[in-house]
Amino acid sequence: MVFNVSDSNDRKTITEFPREIEKKDHVWIPMSDGTKLAATIWLPKDAAENPVPVILEYLPYRKDDFTAIRDSIRHPYFAGHGYASIRVDIRGTGNSDGFLPDEYLKQEHDDALEVFDWINEQSWATGDVGMIGKSWGGFNGLQVAARQHPALKTIITLCSTDDRYADDVHYRGGNILASDMLWWASTMFAYSARPQDPEVVGEGWKENWLERLKTTPYVNEWMSHQTRDDYWKHGSINEDYSDIQIPVFTVSGWQDGYTDAVFRLVENLPYAKGLIGPWAHEYPEVATPDPTIGFLQECLRWWDQWLKGIDTGVKDDPKFITWIQENELPEVNYDERPGKWVVDSSWPSKNVNEKHFWLHDGKLESEQNSNEKVIVPSVQEHGYYAGVFCPFGEPGDLPSDQRFENGKSVVFTTDPFKESFDMLGHPMFDMEFTVDQESALVAVRLCDKAPTGESTLLSWGMLNLNHLNSHEHPETLEPGKKYQASIKLNSVGQTIPAGHSLEVAISPTYWPQAWPSPKPVTLEIYAGESTKVRLPVRTPQPEVDGAVHFDSPETAQVIDREILRTENRTRNISHNTITNVWLLEDFSDEGERLLPHNGLKHGSINKNTYTIQSGNPLAAKAQCEWELTVGRDDWEVKLITNSEMTSDNDTFYLTNTMTAFHNGEQCFQNTWKKEIPRVYQ
Repeated sequence: MVFNVSDSNDRKTITEFPREIEKKDHVWIPMSDGTKLAATIWLPKDAAENPVPVILEYLPYRKDDFTAIRDSIRHPYFAGHGYASIRVDIRGTGNSDGFLPDEYLKQEHDDALEVFDWINEQSWATGDVGMIGKSWGGFNGLQVAARQHPALKTIITLCSTDDRYADDVHYRGGNILASDMLWWASTMFAYSARPQDPEVVGEGWKENWLERLKTTPYVNEWMSHQTRDDYWKHGSINEDYSDIQIPVFTVSGWQDGYTDAVFRLVENLPYAKGLIGPWAHEYPEVATPDPTIGFLQECLRWWDQWLKGIDTGVKDDPKFITWIQENELPEVNYDERPGKWVVDSSWPSKNVNEKHFWLHDGKLESEQNSNEKVIVPSVQEHGYYAGVFCPFGEPGDLPSDQRFENGKSVVFTTDPFKESFDMLGHPMFDMEFTVDQESALVAVRLCDKAPTGESTLLSWGMLNLNHLNSHEHPETLEPGKKYQASIKLNSVGQTIPAGHSLEVAISPTYWPQAWPSPKPVTLEIYAGESTKVRLPVRTPQPEVDGAVHFDSPETAQVIDREILRTENRTRNISHNTITNVWLLEDFSDEGERLLPHNGLKHGSINKNTYTIQSGNPLAAKAQCEWELTVGRDDWEVKLITNSEMTSDNDTFYLTNTMTAFHNGEQCFQNTWKKEIPRVYQ
């Protein structure tokens, strides 16, 4: 995970603003229990005489080193246009007191409400607050908005979700998201163990650091809740959308892992505006692939409307703006995705209608004329070419040519289309089926097949078939019994050109996206009336689609930084033909940087390995390793962690090890082991 600022010839750097800026470092915000949160504040110099609204970004990612580069281009920009822009380290992270035992806790939300109270007491603040955040900050923006503090007037949430169980890095379709469950837990395991800066907090840093080092790995808690119970309902604002009564601007990109939530938020919140571009998991003024947009200008229009009461036209903006991508042959990264902006006044949209295709003799046909039975066996290594679940825009993130995968699944293909058409929304696959085991899953891929044969992954979805009726109350499957399932695939915005075909690929495995069922599964699909593909076909609206326009991106000046070690990414798949063991090794040296303004340097290295053996789902193993460094010339800390996850028929086995060094000497080492029963997985 790289928090950096990419270079772009299209982005304009702004150095002069309407209001002169003052930066306040190391501001302490007191909590009622005596804890202090660390904040950095950018605000107009004359704010004491002319108070301003406040924008809050509230994260666990260390404002003084790890996100300092990205913060520098955004917060001064807002301040220069008449806002106090505040970046706060969540309790237990960065220079804030305490330790962080898990994500999105009630304590995190309670602290945010106290931050609002503190803001209301400041002479430079009007008392009107907005929150902005990407990923974690987008999540907690929604969650804090549901608490309805009167100071919070609006939020901008990027790359986030309203459903912590069904639509995050832990579980997808009721399946353990094997590619990310351990990886994200291992990431926070290492991240949360980084210390305060002794130059800022004094001698107490080491006592606090030892407390942070002893934290329990998050994965132990996440794997202890394999169904959608109260643990996941907490912080899932889709439990009651009416809890959010303020305007919400929700943003994502087609390469992001959190695009689906934009559709739901636009549909269900009292006032929400949705924007989906071609981007990965990043802010749209710096994201890849192009086109980037003037997103900070769009934020200002939003803030001015809802925090200053200036009519900027936001109230008349289209409800939902999306980028419909043109076809591209498969690549593991793109610099640009050509396409077009389109407008829908609501979601669901009257412009989108379903087109159905039925299975017949290896084909997808527009009329149902088959009652054949299709046998789909388990191929455990199916899924290695899926790319990463949530791309950050790094090289190698995206899916490879799906011809590598199609021979490991059962594929149905349309005839080449005579005319092009657009899709916007969620493809669906309905199936009547039986299985031969009590536990099973299904994964479905939708691909664009070019006339020259290349197969580009457009969308995918999966379902734990034990969760047919409920994610909260799963049931054992009865082998041989006929069931009906509907699998919702990830949302898509895509043009299918004339001459191309669509492929639907079906499998009871998808490693390492889904942790495999304990025994090999044979899935039998009955290709009758109730087994079909439903595509969301959008009718173009030329009179409104062509009216969308965004300014070119602009930001504040990025702070000086020195690159001590450059980034490096490799992603390799290997197959031992003697043992039939398959291995995916994903290595990312995220580099090391020095920040001259405070003397801090920080770096990270991450390696993730996913192993499976043909015919043996119990050989599945995920291993995630981290090395993190932070410090300055006379003070340096290094953390080395190793996290592993395996299983047998009945149990998951988790092992997490952490070793910490201070100025080159080992000062801490511990191993956490946990056995957790499988619950319909």
